[in-house]
Amino acid sequence: MEKVSLKVVGMTCSHCEEAVKNALLSIDGVASVAIAFHDDYAEIEYDPEKSDMENLKQAIEDQGYGVA
Repeated sequence: MEKVSLKVVGMTCSHCEEAVKNALLSIDGVASVAIAFHDDYAEIEYDPEKSDMENLKQAIEDQGYGVA
């Protein structure tokens, strides 16, 4: 397992956190997600053999948020 922290742009509330968290957890290989909208970050633990950074970023962007 690997851990990565991504800066997520555009989250303004707990609903935003929940949307991003659910999108990330739906990806095969993602084991856990910790998000703080007020700090603009998502910390993701995932299996690099099942997923990659592009999948993680795409899931966030598909919810309408940016990754810096």
